[in-house]
Amino acid sequence: MSKKYSTKNLSPDAPLYHQDHARPVSRRDFVRQGFMAGSATLFGGSFLGLLSDPAMANHPLTQELENLATEIGCSLGGTGGSNVPFIAFDLAGGANIAGSNALVGQGGGQMDLLSTGGYSKLGVPGDMVPGLDSTGFTLLQSLAGATTTRTDFVNDELGLLFHADSAMLMGILDKTSAATRMNIDGTIIPARSDNDTGNNPHNPLYALAKAGASGQVVDLIGSRNSESGGNSMSPAAFINPAVRPTKVDQPSDVTGMVDVSGLTSILGADDVSAVMESISRVSHQKLKLGTINTGLTNSDVMKELVRCGYLKTASLTKHFAGEIVDPELDPVIQSIFNITPGQQIQDRELRKTASVMKMVLNGYAGAGCITMGGYDYHTGDRTSGENRDLRAGRAIGACLEYAQRQIKPLMIYVYSDGSVASNGAPDNSANSGAGDNINLGGRGKGNWTGDNSSTAASMILVYSPSKTTGSILSANGLSPELHRQIGRYSADASVVTSA
Repeated sequence: MSKKYSTKNLSPDAPLYHQDHARPVSRRDFVRQGFMAGSATLFGGSFLGLLSDPAMANHPLTQELENLATEIGCSLGGTGGSNVPFIAFDLAGGANIAGSNALVGQGGGQMDLLSTGGYSKLGVPGDMVPGLDSTGFTLLQSLAGATTTRTDFVNDELGLLFHADSAMLMGILDKTSAATRMNIDGTIIPARSDNDTGNNPHNPLYALAKAGASGQVVDLIGSRNSESGGNSMSPAAFINPAVRPTKVDQPSDVTGMVDVSGLTSILGADDVSAVMESISRVSHQKLKLGTINTGLTNSDVMKELVRCGYLKTASLTKHFAGEIVDPELDPVIQSIFNITPGQQIQDRELRKTASVMKMVLNGYAGAGCITMGGYDYHTGDRTSGENRDLRAGRAIGACLEYAQRQIKPLMIYVYSDGSVASNGAPDNSANSGAGDNINLGGRGKGNWTGDNSSTAASMILVYSPSKTTGSILSANGLSPELHRQIGRYSADASVVTSA
């Protein structure tokens, strides 16, 4: 007896019900099926009082405070910007990345074409197979003023080849300018990924920290309060509890990282810094002389922790007093997300994206992970997945555009726990709405009807502000045709695990 699926056009925030899945019982189950979004946690620097010697308040942050920190082995934070900023997108549930979005091929690269049956398995019908002639896609043009640069169902505007009717591509183009797109390239990585589990070691944040990723406030951030900062786990060999990702998933988490207790509304930024530095100097001397009762007067370790806390507060205040920290008050972010001053970004996933990209691309954090829920979208139609892919694309595009406006490089890594497959039956529903309110239909593409770990892949996109002509890969002496794909699929659209 065949299964019956609902053909109701689900919004990107609607929870996903599956007849072939047990009821969700864990937090991870709720996230991947879209029943739950992450809650926020607030972190702030400690003020610890305003008493100080006025005679000590007349100096800017000097080598003196750094020397005091070095004396007790206190780290005042990383340099923030010495490494390439990195943002990972963890699409929880088993999203389609290969074929209908980024193109994937056999051993010769992205355009070493699969069989017609293989593309059908990846949701691409026979009359939309890459390599066939087409007349372009007006939807792409209307969303972003973009035009496909090929006429064979292939779009090469991002360097990495995408299917020209990719919903994820539409989202990226919607949020990026032509100037940004010229400086992007990428790679797709066919790799088997187990379905609906957090045990895939996809998350690279700890490895990045080991390689030197650091921020002025924290080294790593993630939108989930988990060991990895995301849905999928980190490789066990790299996990370091000392740099566990701090949870950031909304603007208040960013502003809460630095709290100067409203002093900037009374004093200027330089005066606030001077006050905090005075506190640090006085506290340091009193603790050194043993005149403050910490409750553990015989513990040098306790004293050093308190002294370090004062020094960190002074350092953070020096960096951020008077600076626009709130993502929704950042004029560039307001422009990217089409909001006016005083407005909030309404889409919860895009608010999360704005918060993480603000932290990473302003150097507050060295690397971040954004988990987006509801990507277990094998609902027997195509529209549910298309609209979720569109939103993921908009989030990815916003990060790339923000990097361009900040004149910063950026590496984006997109992965999911498992993937989906199509039975080839088309979803012929049409698009409705326009602009930010567009609701994508199936447009004749194949319904997603089940999980399939063998169709999984991950994707990398890189923005380089210094690229002028040609491919980023070519500029580094690499062959774009081969290095835009690491690994390969078989002709019938299964990951070749031996590759």
